[in-house]
This record gives sequence, C-alpha cells and structure tokens, in this order.
Amino acid sequence: MKIETSSASPLEHGTPALVIGYFQDAKGELFSQCDAALDGLLERLAATKELNGKHNSTRLIHTMGRLPAERLLLVGLGKQGELTGERLRQGAGNAMQALRGVRVASFASALHLSGTSDSAVEAVCTGALLGSYTFDAYKTKEKEERFSFDTMTILFAEGGNEGAHAAVQRAEAICNAVQLTRNLVSHPGNVVTPAYLSATARELSERYGLGCRVLEMDELKELRLNALIAVGKGSVELPRLVTLEYRGGEEKDPPVVLVGKGVTFDSGGISIKPGQGMEAMKMDMAGAAAVLGTLQAVAEMKLAVNVVGIIPTAENMPDSNAFKPGDVLTAMSGTTIEITNTDAEGRLILCDALHYALTNYKPSLMIDLATLTGACVVALGHEASGIMGNNAELVEALKGAGERCGERIWELPLWDEYGEAMKSEIADLKNAGSRDGGTINAGWFLKQFVGSTPWAHLDIAGTAWTDKARPYTPKGATGVGVRLLIEYLSSK
Repeated sequence: MKIETSSASPLEHGTPALVIGYFQDAKGELFSQCDAALDGLLERLAATKELNGKHNSTRLIHTMGRLPAERLLLVGLGKQGELTGERLRQGAGNAMQALRGVRVASFASALHLSGTSDSAVEAVCTGALLGSYTFDAYKTKEKEERFSFDTMTILFAEGGNEGAHAAVQRAEAICNAVQLTRNLVSHPGNVVTPAYLSATARELSERYGLGCRVLEMDELKELRLNALIAVGKGSVELPRLVTLEYRGGEEKDPPVVLVGKGVTFDSGGISIKPGQGMEAMKMDMAGAAAVLGTLQAVAEMKLAVNVVGIIPTAENMPDSNAFKPGDVLTAMSGTTIEITNTDAEGRLILCDALHYALTNYKPSLMIDLATLTGACVVALGHEASGIMGNNAELVEALKGAGERCGERIWELPLWDEYGEAMKSEIADLKNAGSRDGGTINAGWFLKQFVGSTPWAHLDIAGTAWTDKARPYTPKGATGVGVRLLIEYLSSK
C-alpha cells in the first residue's frame, strides 16, 4: 500500500472513505464538523449508544453526498486522556479491517489528528501498513478476485510539515522491514532453508551496501563452531553462519551485535517432537528473520550507529548423521556440552554465534532473539516476550522501547542458582535441565558465552506467531522484534 500526503481539509477531500477518530468522553472538532455536515446524524447515533467511542470500535457511515468523502469511518479511541501511540496503531489497524470488509482499496485518513504530535502520524501509518498485510504467496485460486489496498492519503488540515513527512518515511521503512520478516517466517520450510536465509542476506547486502559474509561447512569446521555444526549435520541442508555489517556510526565505535536464531525447521532431531503441530516449526527462524528485517530498516533509515547482524542457521533433523542424546560437544569457546535433549538446539547454535561475535567484533553490547523455549509461552502467553540479561541498563532500555512501540517484554530473573540445573557430571554444561524454570535455564546457559559484554536475550517463542488476529497483526507471523530493536537503536 502506498502512502500519499495532502494539505486538503478532511471536509473538502474527495475519497471513497475518510477515517477519523473520536473518544468516549470527547468527540473533537472534526467529529463535530462532520456531524454538522450530516445534519446531526452522528450525535443522534451517539445518543443511542451506536457510537460510543470505545477502544477498538469502528462504525462505517455512508455520507449520502453530504461530504466529499463517500463513506465516513469512525474509529473509537477510548478515553481522550488515555490516548497512546499503541491506541492509534490499533485504531488504524481496526480501520484497515473495516475497510477490507467493504473492499475499499483507497482512502484518506485524518486519524492522526486525534493525537498531538508527529509521532501520531507515525503510529497511524504503522498501524495501517501492518494492518494491510496479507500472506497469500501459495494461493493459486481466484487471484484476480483477491482484495489488496492501494493508497492511503494522510490529510494535514493545516498543511503538511517536514516532521510529519519524515514520520511517514520512518513508518514506511520500518513496516517494509517488518513485512520482510513476516514473509520469511510465513514461507514453508522447504523454501526458507539455511541457503535461502544466506541468499536473502546477500540480496540485502547488494541493495544497501552492507558487508556480508556466509561461512559454509568447511569454514565452520576450521573455526570449530562445533555446536552449530552438530545441530545442522542431521540434514541435507548444511548449516551456515551469516553476518551482515552496517556502518553508520564513527569508525572507532564498537558495533551493536544482533544475533538471531535461524533454525529453518525444527523436528526436534533424535528427541523428535510430536507430529501434531510440528508444521509450525517452520517459524523457528523468527529471530533470524527479525535480525534481517532490522538490518534492512537500519540501512534504509541510515541510523548513525554501527550494527552487525549474526545468524546461525541450520535444520534440526533426525537422519543417521544427527547428533544424539549423550553426545558431548566442544563449542567454539572451548566449553564442553553434554547433549541431554536434541530439541534444545537453539541455545547450541546461539552459543557459538555469541562467542563468534565476541572474538570477531568486540561489540559494545549484544542482543539475541530466539523462539527458544515453550516454557516462555507457558509463563507469558502471547502478550509479551521474555527478556533476561547481565546488564540492568540495557534491559531497562529495551523494556522502555517495547512499551513505546507496542512490543512489550517482561523480565525474568537470571540468578546463579538457576545454573544448578545445567551442570553436567561429565562435561562443563548440559544443554537441557529440568522443565522447571526452562526459559531461565536456557538464558543462564547463553549467559556463559557472553563474558562481561552487556547482553540481553529475548525469548520470542510466544510472540513471533499468533493464532489470533489482532488489529494490525493478522494470524500467523507477527514480525516481532524489528520495531523493538529500531526503537531501541534510534534512541541510542
């Protein structure tokens, strides 16, 4: 969907539909002007509770030629004093679902006028762009009849301004990146393989002038990334380590390193998963997809920071060459790991990637994202990602970024006592302990590979995929992580 801007008054702009916002406790000047043009229809509906302004409510009204807009879509935003950027994003997303229902492909929006700053413009554009998303790459029937949005025109009643136009461009860059991430997670495992993720990184490198390197099996062996190799050796699709480098800061500044788990399909390996629901394990590379999306957005926005994305990627399959429970691996760091569960593979590929980042980039900080544990879904459901780390300032900064952008995160403790479950009798560590505190145990395991570098681990197992449509997130891949990381990196 394209976004255009216009300085036309909402009351004078011809369009198939005009989107405006209103509140439970205050209708606003634009609402009153539209009501006057419609001979008091809106107030009469409000008196009968058909228009109540409640959050997430929408009402579409035909104007019968009394306004240049053919339809008026009223979006409830709750109480005026409780308006936030997330309310505006959700309102815009709800508007997209209402317009989709009547197949209105082009429309105008004055929803941002319910807010008071350029951030309101960005929020509305973000909610609309993400709410317009669909993934139908594999549907072959009735293509010509499928609906898609064409153009949203943002109306500035008193003329556009530089800050608002910049907000539109920022929203477009971020949402393009989220859509890349959603697409990667939505494709099936026979399409998105380690080779496919590597090719996507190379394409981003060429498009944006990023540094890119893909370590194949010979180099992985030479560098002794044995934990990554072990996870991937049970598949015909060979593992890889992908790096993307963006240099937007001072040359002397150490980079921020982002590490994303890239298991493109997770059968569980020898510790095989139950068959029911295993098809969803194509999304076990959502952390890698988020890192690729973030690097695209960082480059498109030309942020003044150095960022390196590192993606360890593999398939976890149970062929005759697969690693087994009871095996002992020596990770790149030299740490020995007893394998007690081959379905605890994500932490293995991440531990090598984190150590690789430390030794090759000496980062200012590291953040990893991974669909790591089902225990995180049990603990937090699908409303928040889990976060753990060794640096309180970094964790708080990420939590604040999550609140601002609507990708909420919740901190779990990382006390040393949790490490007792990860001690092995025959090696330095084991890769899986008790089911109790499973998310924290996995985070504690990763902590052993980051040294003193500030680090945060984001477990996105419950937020990377949703079975319930939300205002600006359809069922399926959410693209979580991209907006959070861009919000954090933009504030550095």
